[in-house]
Amino acid sequence: MESIFHEKQEGSLCAQRCLNNLSLGEYFSPVELSSIAHQLDEEERMRMAEGGVTSEDYGIFLQQPSGNMDDSGFFSFQENSGLT
Repeated sequence: MESIFHEKQEGSLCAQRCLNNLSLGEYFSPVELSSIAHQLDEEERMRMAEGGVTSEDYGIFLQQPSGNMDDSGFFSFQENSGLT
């Protein structure tokens, strides 16, 4: 290994710092992670709509804030063990 990449954490951008450190470079910006989070939100909305847009579960889902990001710079990423 030629070098070790270390990115100083600023604000609440733990996920960004973690991903960049694991990737050994500055690959992810807050703007890019925000875009990914919005794409995930839309995908989740479409999946929930498959159960019916008039269902109680869908209505509750629409009222909840994003589970993928918030305005403070917090990003959430999770392993999906259901995918192989």
